[in-house]
Amino acid sequence: MGLHFGNLGVKVRGIVSYRLSPFEQKPLAGVLSHGLPNLIRRMKEEIFFVVPPFAIGYMVYTWGEAEYEKNLRKKPGEFDHEK
Repeated sequence: MGLHFGNLGVKVRGIVSYRLSPFEQKPLAGVLSHGLPNLIRRMKEEIFFVVPPFAIGYMVYTWGEAEYEKNLRKKPGEFDHEK
């Protein structure tokens, strides 16, 4: 049939499609004017859902580490009778 792999589709009448080459697009268009304010807004909305579980987890972790270190030490006077 002489068609290349990208042109194997059947022609459809009445449908027009446009493509823009990836080399003609601006990948960072609007990052500072739209993206940064949107990022800040989203972070402000989600901070109360994200920070408390992390804070509780950190407090439990530090408490557990402190208890573990405390349990590794001998208590003074506990083994004096074994001399």
